[in-house]
Amino acid sequence: MTSAEIITIGTEILLGEIVDTNTRHIALTLRGLGVDLYRTVTIGDNVERIAGVIHDSMERANIVITTGGLGPTIDDPTREAVALAVGVKTEFREDLWQQVVETIARYGRQPSENQKRQAYVPQGAIGLRNPVGTAPCFIVETEKNAVISLPGVPAEMEHVLHESVIPYLQKRFGLDEIIKVRVLHCAGLGEGMIDEKIADLETLSNPTVGLAAHTGVVDVRITAKAKSEAEASAMIAEVEAQVRERLGTIVFGADEDKLEDVVLNLLAKRGLTLTAIESGLDGLLARKIPHSASLPNLTLDALTHALRAARADSKKDIALGVSVYMDERAAEMVLITPGGEKTHRITYGGPPRSLPRWSMNLALNWLRTTLEEMD
Repeated sequence: MTSAEIITIGTEILLGEIVDTNTRHIALTLRGLGVDLYRTVTIGDNVERIAGVIHDSMERANIVITTGGLGPTIDDPTREAVALAVGVKTEFREDLWQQVVETIARYGRQPSENQKRQAYVPQGAIGLRNPVGTAPCFIVETEKNAVISLPGVPAEMEHVLHESVIPYLQKRFGLDEIIKVRVLHCAGLGEGMIDEKIADLETLSNPTVGLAAHTGVVDVRITAKAKSEAEASAMIAEVEAQVRERLGTIVFGADEDKLEDVVLNLLAKRGLTLTAIESGLDGLLARKIPHSASLPNLTLDALTHALRAARADSKKDIALGVSVYMDERAAEMVLITPGGEKTHRITYGGPPRSLPRWSMNLALNWLRTTLEEMD
C-alpha cells in the first residue's frame, strides 16, 4: 500500500500570515491516485527541524512531499534540509541554473547572485522543471522513498505537481488505484446518536465509513479504494443506501451541498418565499438568506412581532427568526408559515463562540424539515 506524508515549510504559515492551501490540493491529488495519506505537518524555516521531520516521514511513508522553502534567500532552507535528512551534500547543477536564467530572462532581467542558490539540490537528485517560476524542484530517491520538493507558491506547485510529479509517481510506484469519497451531510441528530445507528458500518475496511462533527451538522464520510472510478462508485453506492435507510431525513445533502442552499431550493420547488430576522448571530443568517435583517437584542416576543411585521410588509409566505442569548447559552426561534406560528427554545453546552452558528444551522434545519413535511 503506497503511503505519503506532506510537509509544508514556512514560518509565515506558523505565524498565521498566510493560509496553507497547498496541503489540501496535494491531499486531494494523492487521494485520486489511490495513495494513503498518513500525516501532514507545517514547520518553520529551520534546517535541522525540517530535516528531522523529513527523516521521520521517510520512516513511515513511501512518498514525502514538501512545499515551500525553495527561494533564493538565506531563509529558504528546504534544499539543505532534504540533503541533511538523506545524508548527502548539496551540489550546484548547471542545467537547473539555466532554467533559472531562462525564466528570469523572460521578464527582461538578469538573475542576481543570490538566485544561484536555487540551482543547488541534494547530490543525485532528479531535477524537475518549473516553467512558471524561478525555483527548480527536485526528487531525491532512496530504495523505499521518493522525497519530492515543490515550490510554496500555489500556482507553481500545482503546475509541477500535475505536469511532472503525478506521472513520476504513477511509474515509480505502479499506481493503478483510485480513492473516491462521498460525504453525506446530516442535521437534526448529534454525532453520538448517528454513531449508534451506523456503528457496524464504521467497522468496514473498504469502503470505510467515518463521522465528522461540525457546528450543528454532522458529516458521514464514505471512502472507497478501487481499480476504477466506476468500481469505487458502485462500492460507495451500496453503503450510502444503507446509511440513508438508517438515517432517513436527517441526511439533507451530499458533497458540496450546503444547508442554506437545500432550504432555498425547497422553497423554490414549492413556490414559497421567505423572509428572516436574526438577533445576536453576527449576520450569519442574514448573509445566507435573501430578504433578511439583523436586529439587536430581541426577546422572543419582540422577535415574533418583528417577524409578523416583516412577513406582512414583504408579502412573503414564510418568516424565520432566531435570537441568541450568549449569557444564557440559549437561542429562541420563531417560524411563521401559512399554517400558523411555532416557537422553539434550545440550550447549548459547547464553546460560546460556536453558539451563533449552531443556532443558525438548527433553525435552517427546522425550516427544512417543516418544508419537507409539506409534501
